Amino acid sequence: MNSLAAMIFDVDGTLADTERAHLLAFNQAFASAGLDWHWSVPVYKDLLAVTGGKERIRYYIDQTQPGFTYPGDAYAFIAGLHAEKTRAYKAIAGQGKLPLRPGVARLFREAREAGVRLAIATTTTPANVTALLQHTLGADALEWFEVIGAGDIVERKKPAPDIYLYVLERLGLDASACIAFEDSAGGLRAALDADLTTIVTVNEFTHDHPFEGAALVLNQLGEPDQPFTVLSGDAGGSTFLDLALVRRVHGRLSAPVG
Repeated sequence: MNSLAAMIFDVDGTLADTERAHLLAFNQAFASAGLDWHWSVPVYKDLLAVTGGKERIRYYIDQTQPGFTYPGDAYAFIAGLHAEKTRAYKAIAGQGKLPLRPGVARLFREAREAGVRLAIATTTTPANVTALLQHTLGADALEWFEVIGAGDIVERKKPAPDIYLYVLERLGLDASACIAFEDSAGGLRAALDADLTTIVTVNEFTHDHPFEGAALVLNQLGEPDQPFTVLSGDAGGSTFLDLALVRRVHGRLSAPVG
């Protein structure tokens, strides 16, 4: 059995409840471009099945705006919209309106104190990752993470496993020495296809996703005074996810059979 060497985290919905902020930023970008598009929460929930912001915009246009004429190059137009959306999201994050979910900062600190390496594997843009981490953990937050795999650094985005494979390669670790944290079915599929033991924390946009194959499914990581709810798996009587529980979950799933 490999001991736990690294924890790899998704960002949106996993570290913080960011999706409403992303939704607001998309709608602000559309308004700034003079478009009458407005994504509601139900519409956005469906669009989250498409990973990547630029990919999401393109899918929306293709599926719901059949008469839309691009003002020039389609790729450049979508990239420009997405850049404005990123600017709007960074402004929201800078206002301190996106706190980390319960237990996240505590678990980061426990890992750092114990010498467990930290990494990020996400489809969101690097600028979004930087904005969230620095405004919640401090100016040096990026230094906490040995590898940050984000945005277009791989061609195929989740649910393809490519971003996790990229992170594992740069960590120089086998998947059996790591554990992943996700919030969605697509993210879970990406992690499992990279052979990673995975813990899931659901949110308002993903609570009804199927999570077959997850080692543990929780409503949140929890705190000593803010217990989690176990939705699937065995937490061994724990009421919040600390490093000791992460090690136990990892050990159960990475132990050799027979």
